Amino acid sequence: MDIGVHTPPLYDRSFEDALEFLADRGVSAVEPGVGGYPGDDHLERNRYLDDESAQESLKETLADHDMRISALATHNNPLHPDEDEAETADTELREAIRLTAQLEVGTVTCFSGLPAGGPDDEVPNWITAPWPPEHAEALEYQWERATEYWSNLAAFADEHDVDLAIEMHPNMLVYEPAGLLRLREVTNDRVGANFDPSHLYWQGIDVTDAIRFLGSDDAIHHVHAKDTQIYDEQARIKGVLDTTAYDDELNRSWLFRSVGYGHGEDHWKDIVSTLRMVGYDDVLSIEHEDSLTSSVEGLEKAIDCLHRAIFRETPGEAYWAE
Repeated sequence: MDIGVHTPPLYDRSFEDALEFLADRGVSAVEPGVGGYPGDDHLERNRYLDDESAQESLKETLADHDMRISALATHNNPLHPDEDEAETADTELREAIRLTAQLEVGTVTCFSGLPAGGPDDEVPNWITAPWPPEHAEALEYQWERATEYWSNLAAFADEHDVDLAIEMHPNMLVYEPAGLLRLREVTNDRVGANFDPSHLYWQGIDVTDAIRFLGSDDAIHHVHAKDTQIYDEQARIKGVLDTTAYDDELNRSWLFRSVGYGHGEDHWKDIVSTLRMVGYDDVLSIEHEDSLTSSVEGLEKAIDCLHRAIFRETPGEAYWAE
């Protein structure tokens, strides 16, 4: 396995300086943004797309730091009811797919997107219950939209031999493992998970069970390493559907935390072991969104924890079972 980093926390320095910083700490993969919410500060999509010279220069820079790209990140909402926003998101995703193929990276990390609740609505609508009945009707409409769009995009990705790794994220249509497999079943196997446990913890989902569930369908294309801590004194009163601002830490039911600060090192070793059980032996890409630490310290704490948790060698033969 490799330790990777999703690079937006290091946007205050150049891409090459970020690579040097990470290589010095034993990181061997990066997941730069190329559009959408992550932006493209480290890897401008339009600069590298269809430009073989720029791509070769990029590959040389990566090689100089013994680094590889695990995925190109393009998190946006291609199902947005605003046609301009949806069109921009679709263009970003399709260009990211093309660039991913040209760089021989193999994976785009993204969101499923979220439609409105009906054809005349103007804002996305996250449906969390089937009642009153109009909510169930809205959800049916949303899945019709998603099936049409993602079937087309998944076919485009397949043409380019690229996997679409969807981060299961609240306020998106696909926010938990059953929904991820539903979208995979109505599209193709290019659609899978960017498995980020941080969004699952506070929903009450058992992370290792979710890995087994998705792994049984070979549906984990990429993994984010990000932790979450639930603060019971708040959650007992207002639950976990918490709209408190992320920087009002003292009053939130849960916070994103650096790896090891929401769940201990033993838990992350269990995650690594379960991923290997289901056949995933690739990158754990750290996503830093811990408001209680600086980006540098949060990344360093996460890297340190994962260095002790990951396996670096392939499994040996079970000689004791012969």
